[in-house]
Amino acid sequence: MNNIKNRIENFNHKRDPELLKLKYKKLAADQFSFFRGTCHLFYEDLPPDSPINNAPLTWICGDLHLENFGSYKGDNRLVYFDINDFDEAVLAPCTWDLVRFISSIIVGSHAVGINDKEALHLSEIYLKTYTKNLADGKARTVERKTAKGLVRDLLKSLKKRERAKFLDKYTNIKDGKRSLKVDDKKILKATDTEQDKVRELIQHWHHTTNQEVEFYQILDIEKRVAGNGSLGLERYIILIEGYGSPDENYLLDFKETPTSSLQPYLKIPQPEWETSAARVVAIQNRFQGIAPALLEAINDGEKSYILKELQPEKDQVHLKAWDGNLGHLEQLIETMAEITAWDHLRSSGRQGSAIADELIAFAQSSKWHNLIIEYAQNYAEQVNKDFQEFSQEFSK
Repeated sequence: MNNIKNRIENFNHKRDPELLKLKYKKLAADQFSFFRGTCHLFYEDLPPDSPINNAPLTWICGDLHLENFGSYKGDNRLVYFDINDFDEAVLAPCTWDLVRFISSIIVGSHAVGINDKEALHLSEIYLKTYTKNLADGKARTVERKTAKGLVRDLLKSLKKRERAKFLDKYTNIKDGKRSLKVDDKKILKATDTEQDKVRELIQHWHHTTNQEVEFYQILDIEKRVAGNGSLGLERYIILIEGYGSPDENYLLDFKETPTSSLQPYLKIPQPEWETSAARVVAIQNRFQGIAPALLEAINDGEKSYILKELQPEKDQVHLKAWDGNLGHLEQLIETMAEITAWDHLRSSGRQGSAIADELIAFAQSSKWHNLIIEYAQNYAEQVNKDFQEFSQEFSK
């Protein structure tokens, strides 16, 4: 088998070379960053005959880990907390989400100084809470009034956020009009050709929808550097008129969406999606209790893109936020487990996914918990070995 560096380079070979340098630097930073950015390795390594696969089919996030949860605005303009990354989403055994998430707890714990006993404790909380909520059979949502702990603090802080300050982080104002700040870190200069391409795609999309043309009037377009696993794909930040300049402007994220990295390892037939972006939008809408605002799939005939409202990075709860208080992490893990169960239930019975009754029946037993924890513990050791090998190769 190819070494880790070759496996990673083979997966990423069609991406932007300059951005790939940044991606590889992130992968070499620590084990958790490496785990986040190499979802494809996780499924390459998952044995096709593993007993973990013996579970009901659901729509899964595919890349479920501790930092793929965050807040978002619904189309009712209220704020919710949910899974927020669906690039890899497919139809697969529900346990695939669970084993990747438990692996992220163990790998992430090592990265922030949580010991093995505490990581096992958090893993057990997640599986017990998931199973309990799956057995309940009711899909709920997490919003400001129902959130707890770190998630409640996050959603309360968003209530106080001023739009102008958020826009100021990314833009400059001159003569009452905003333009994007190019800092050569998070925002890079887009060429005229790139800007024209994005502008034409948005305008063509306008003509095929009932969206407000004035709202989507483009003021500026630049390249955006964000994420971990997706680095190297085309990505832009777009400043639009919104409800008026300068402080009712909106920022959009426009990202190339390739085929899910899980696709080569799926034995289950998948729907024939029009595009990869259409897949992501459809599954996200099935998962989340309230449809997200400004979420669209756009296609240029060769590639497809997700257009969505830009969400600040601080709208996530990062693992380092535990600040030495295990109780904070326990509440956070409980919330994430509840969300996982609710989203699996909410998307049930659609295009081949198990109906709610099958998921409820699956939750009557917890025998599969040990299978998942044992696999995740072993895989965390594999991640550490792969990380060490990659870091050594990267430093040469």
